Amino acid sequence: MSTRSDADVLIVGAGASGSVAALELASRGFRVVCLEQGDWALPDDFPAGKPEWELARLKQWNSSPNVRQAASDYPVDSAESPIEPLMFNGVGGSTILYAGHWVRALPSDFRVKTLDGVADDWPLTYEDLRPFYDELTHFMGVSGLAGDPSYPDEHTFPLPPLPIGKYGLVAAHGMEKLGWHWWPGPNAIASRAFKNRSACMRYGSCESGCPTGAKASTDFTHWRDAIAAGAVLVTGARVSRLTMDTKGLVTGAEYIDRDGNLCHQAAGVTVLAANGIGTPRLLLNSASAQCPDGASNSSGLVGKRLMCHPLASVYGIYDDDLGSHLGPTGQALQSLQFYETDTDRGFVRGGKWNLMSAPGLLRHNQWEPGQDWRDTMGPAFHDRLGRIGRYTEWGVTIEDLPEEHNEVVIDSDVTDSDGIPAPRMRYVIGENSRRMIDYHLERMSEAHLAAGAVALDPIPVVRESGWHLLGTARMGSDPATSVVDQYCRSHDVPNLFVIDGSVFVTSTGVNPTATIMAIALRAMRHLADNRSAQVTSS
Repeated sequence: MSTRSDADVLIVGAGASGSVAALELASRGFRVVCLEQGDWALPDDFPAGKPEWELARLKQWNSSPNVRQAASDYPVDSAESPIEPLMFNGVGGSTILYAGHWVRALPSDFRVKTLDGVADDWPLTYEDLRPFYDELTHFMGVSGLAGDPSYPDEHTFPLPPLPIGKYGLVAAHGMEKLGWHWWPGPNAIASRAFKNRSACMRYGSCESGCPTGAKASTDFTHWRDAIAAGAVLVTGARVSRLTMDTKGLVTGAEYIDRDGNLCHQAAGVTVLAANGIGTPRLLLNSASAQCPDGASNSSGLVGKRLMCHPLASVYGIYDDDLGSHLGPTGQALQSLQFYETDTDRGFVRGGKWNLMSAPGLLRHNQWEPGQDWRDTMGPAFHDRLGRIGRYTEWGVTIEDLPEEHNEVVIDSDVTDSDGIPAPRMRYVIGENSRRMIDYHLERMSEAHLAAGAVALDPIPVVRESGWHLLGTARMGSDPATSVVDQYCRSHDVPNLFVIDGSVFVTSTGVNPTATIMAIALRAMRHLADNRSAQVTSS
């Protein structure tokens, strides 16, 4: 087994949170090495603008690793889940394929136990994260409009909002009729040229990669600067387990390189940024005589309380051409009308609505599991074809409550291509979420009808919606009931940090990327500021 020279900090994963860690720490003088099992994606690799782009999105650029099956992917057994886990392995992680929604959590999200008597309060607050939200919003080049009355602070944006288009204007008029909140959606997509990124060209294919760099994926926003600051990025490096010393400190990680060689990267501090499935998989696969239940798992909560944000949608079909087939696929509008708890609705918490475009021929002619594909052919095909430009989606991000039976475990019968045991996802949509979905489906239908829709197509649960993988290594103040502290440091292993969505205490009801990155920046800045007090293995 070959060993790379020691690093001050080893980062596992080059996605949203790992990118933040690499740039922050390398800029502060740390010797940083990041192991990423995927590779760089070049702009011309993305199918946008090519005739076959929708076909490529169904396979090579599918959001699910189980469908994509690239060399860098690992299988996730999702047979026991109505939600398919979605992720991307590569430099930039899932920001390569995300739609770019850039939404802050709300103050209530951090005080759910106090306010609503469920779940737990976070060990930090909105105010603790606010300066990091502000910094990242301007660093990422987010397009948005200040003054959303749903927030207590009038946070600003470096770029004006993306045009909401005719379909956004029609939807806004519908919301106005009902007296409901709406706001131009903030997106990490450049409405004007920003730094080294061009303005959005409206390909409408954000979820299969942005060929112009208008979308703020962290390969553009962070990694070039991190490497210039001295960070070493090793691609094609699949981490198999963490290594520990006799003092219970992590000494680095073993990984398999693209030639099949077993290697070891030594480091004084190790930071996990492998998402809500990859991180518990690695911790559980790192079981040893010292920690038979997995690394950093004295609480027994590693892999537990998985939250996935079930997505429900209502498509509205309109008589007029609304131009809804034009990009970007980031949200044109968002609504927080039904975000806060109202117990008269029969559930607690709520969700964020987003109005999305509906580009592409194939998207209008796909069928759902359980339907006969022949029902989309013949006259039905021509009917669906006529919907292009007249078809818009109100979708809702449902706040998922943490439940211990929703979990990520190691599947002893399935391995990845390097023989490393794969994860299994066990997930059930809870009763509170079910009630919430039903309620929001009714309200979104009302919104479409108020806007003039002539027909509705509701989808109670979108299976391919598991982007938001949260809660499987939660933060907290008590080591008995949490895995890491408020600065993402392991209670059990003082030189181990977890900075991805695993640390979420509750799921919030908004897209989590902004919060994941804000938590990561706060944690890594605290690490850097307290370098002299940090325990290391060297």
